[in-house]
Amino acid sequence: MTSSATVLATEIVLPGLVDPSGLEVRTRELPPPAAGQVVLRMDATGVSFAEQQMRRGKYYDQPPFPFVPGYDLVGTVTATGPGVDAALTGRRFAAVTKTGGWASHVLIDAADLVPVPDGVDAPAAETVVVNGITAWQMLHRTAKVRSGGTIVVLGANGGVGSTLVQLARHAGITVIGTASERHHATVRELGAIPVDYRSPDLHARIRELAPDGVDAVFDHVGGAGLVRSWQLLRRGGTLVSYGTAATKDDEGNSQLPVLTLFARLALWNCLPNGRSAHFYNFWAGRRRRASFRRRLHADLTQVLELLAKGVLVPQIAARMPLADAPEALRLAESRTVAGKVILVPGA
Repeated sequence: MTSSATVLATEIVLPGLVDPSGLEVRTRELPPPAAGQVVLRMDATGVSFAEQQMRRGKYYDQPPFPFVPGYDLVGTVTATGPGVDAALTGRRFAAVTKTGGWASHVLIDAADLVPVPDGVDAPAAETVVVNGITAWQMLHRTAKVRSGGTIVVLGANGGVGSTLVQLARHAGITVIGTASERHHATVRELGAIPVDYRSPDLHARIRELAPDGVDAVFDHVGGAGLVRSWQLLRRGGTLVSYGTAATKDDEGNSQLPVLTLFARLALWNCLPNGRSAHFYNFWAGRRRRASFRRRLHADLTQVLELLAKGVLVPQIAARMPLADAPEALRLAESRTVAGKVILVPGA
């Protein structure tokens, strides 16, 4: 049995290179779900660094303007297309969309849905969708840090950073987390040792805490500071780069900082010092769609189970109505909050 009724969807549109106030609201009629699709009514979506980059036209492979941002969402199935089990209707799922999540309703392939455990509310689950998969895969698939190790997490108060800290502590790993001083209490509560990223003695302080070097550094900043991250590693350590925040306001080709980063990491991997450097790409392997989906499903399921058990505590900076997306984006970009800014359907 399938559902064929059309749905009126409210969407937030990024029309071009605009300030957050330039986001637009549109309403359009969604067609019925096609074969293999469902309509997912958004219960929570969020503001990630990807949307902040897309607003500037700086995200590596963003679509042409105009488009609807929204990297992930949590929602309830309201309609199913041909070939989809109608029993999914009324159930809550998480999904990664890359774009399109800032909408009241989204058409999505049923194969991309990951069940949200009973008892976990949508905003809490939303904090660990892309952030949780990213943190889990960087820690356990890329760096493969073992219990008893020590890592450095840059931006330990952020969406990915705070999740990474909690996953690492649960795995028995010591975490040194950088953050501004006003967020040190939060970082400490998460289980990390906070250090002030603004301090000129930042790297010296980390060296004091880990004189033999660390097992891994997770760096979303890039730029000139990436060299210092590399130097913090012990022999056998791993640098995981997953962003270029340092160049987010630079003018020019949006792909150049990323390509420069790739070249630097490749060069370091040629050095005979036992250390390794990786760029984490969430979408790596997507061309092998079935295996990509299996890995994503397995990793997000693990993270959501830890959330349901209380091992992970959702870090919600603010909850705001979808219509307030401009203000939510502005707040996320202010770097004054800890955790993730969440968008919900209404006031």
